[in-house]
Amino acid sequence: MSTQPTRRAVLGAALAVAGTGALAACSDGGGHGSGHGGSDAPAGAQDSGTYVSPDGKEVAAAEKARGSGPVRKVSLTATRARLDLGGGTTVASWAYGDRLPGREVRVTAGETLDLTLANHLPQPTSMHWHGLALRNDMDGVPGLTQRAIAPGADFRYRFAVPHPGTYWFHPHSGVQQDRGLYAPLVVEDPKEPLSYDKEWVVVLDDWVDGVEGSTPDAVLKELSGGMGGGHAGMDHGAHTMSGEDDPAEGGADGPSRMMMGARSELLGDDAGDVAYPYYLVNGRVADDPETFRARPGDRIRLRIINAGGDTAFRVALGGHRLTVTHTDGFPVRHTTGDTLLLGMGERYDVLVTAGDGVFPLTALAEGKKASALAVLRTGGGAAPAASVRPKELDGKLVEAGRLVPDPSVALKKRAPDRTIRMRLTGGMEKYDWAFDGKPYSAEHRRPVEAGERVRVVFDNATTMWHPLHLHGHTFALAGNGAGARKDTAIVLPHRSLTVDFDADNPGLWMVHCHNVYHAEAGMMTVLGYRG
Repeated sequence: MSTQPTRRAVLGAALAVAGTGALAACSDGGGHGSGHGGSDAPAGAQDSGTYVSPDGKEVAAAEKARGSGPVRKVSLTATRARLDLGGGTTVASWAYGDRLPGREVRVTAGETLDLTLANHLPQPTSMHWHGLALRNDMDGVPGLTQRAIAPGADFRYRFAVPHPGTYWFHPHSGVQQDRGLYAPLVVEDPKEPLSYDKEWVVVLDDWVDGVEGSTPDAVLKELSGGMGGGHAGMDHGAHTMSGEDDPAEGGADGPSRMMMGARSELLGDDAGDVAYPYYLVNGRVADDPETFRARPGDRIRLRIINAGGDTAFRVALGGHRLTVTHTDGFPVRHTTGDTLLLGMGERYDVLVTAGDGVFPLTALAEGKKASALAVLRTGGGAAPAASVRPKELDGKLVEAGRLVPDPSVALKKRAPDRTIRMRLTGGMEKYDWAFDGKPYSAEHRRPVEAGERVRVVFDNATTMWHPLHLHGHTFALAGNGAGARKDTAIVLPHRSLTVDFDADNPGLWMVHCHNVYHAEAGMMTVLGYRG
């Protein structure tokens, strides 16, 4: 295995011209910046002028201000793997090591994470640290902040970790995230205010890779043909090539995975594009679920992560109420309810006081007439059936838009210095998801200035919901800092969502739909700090 040189050498001359808008040239064909085309800037974008480079002096200064605590060294390998999903189901996929989810990485806020990723895959890859306010050249977006990590090479991600919370990591290369390449990242609070006896990290996922010849690339190929059939689609370049020449990796297209009629009272008449054969909790199918053991009366902290590609999950724990303490890593005023809805990329921390017995933790695949399952066991009794539907799923929903931020993280009230409007466009007929009708190009940026309070208004002109994610920052819902701090939020069909954030982390940052297939179709854009 070859070893990548230092960070600056890796970024090389291509990143040196990032401020001039020529960064798409640094793509190695395995990540964003290739295959999406489009010569016209999206509405509101400005391509002239100078932008902060991902490895520029402004980025270095922001990292220095975060401090340098003790170093936590980690090594991971992205590799082909045969994964046991339980119930006699095994699949050939790609993973971090030989487990699903990948091995949890746990650090303490204030530490420096030093993680080397070795790429043993047949395609280039990358690693994005979802939700972290980290230095821009470590954000893991090929074609924008780094070169893709070539097969046989490795890359050293090193950055300060400033904020405690529940996060996760995954590739930002094509649809690789919809394989087994994901894992939780838990940043512990050195001054943890919560009191609890046990902690349960719960990772939700929808699974298609390696089932009857299916791969995420084949799913994208089918979807890109649109509702009219055929697979003409758009030219996704190397993004969709992974595994196509290797029958052992599921090179055949497999059966149709296009979903029709996924209606949801919470999300609308189109809750998802993909009919997955399995839905998982911590890598296990509902017929053979993970069991978490505790004692009656234990206070348990659940860190719930939706790592799915195309599925929102409605989550409830039978016989228990959920007290929400955090969303997307940031604390909120404690709010109690029966169920939660998590779009792809969202996280919630909740506290429960365990009853006596055996209880289903059910993650309903919203609108898809299927569910995932795990089990909480504190006493005797039979395990629940895979199809169990606790009544709490139909109880009080804790809504993100109604959560109140903890005073320690609430944005100060301030009029926005800049308002950016983004119109969500596209549909299933042509599978042409985009912002403002223009597919993604790394060269098109929407400018911001360091120190500004930025308001972003997302106008959803489509008939589908979209979980939108901002890299490198957290935003406040509802405007004027009044809402919960998040980095991923659902925009319902034909509705608008307004968020505010402080431009305090220089660089080039992605904004995109966290439906991995919508993103690859083109629903991505870049916020660029002016240099």
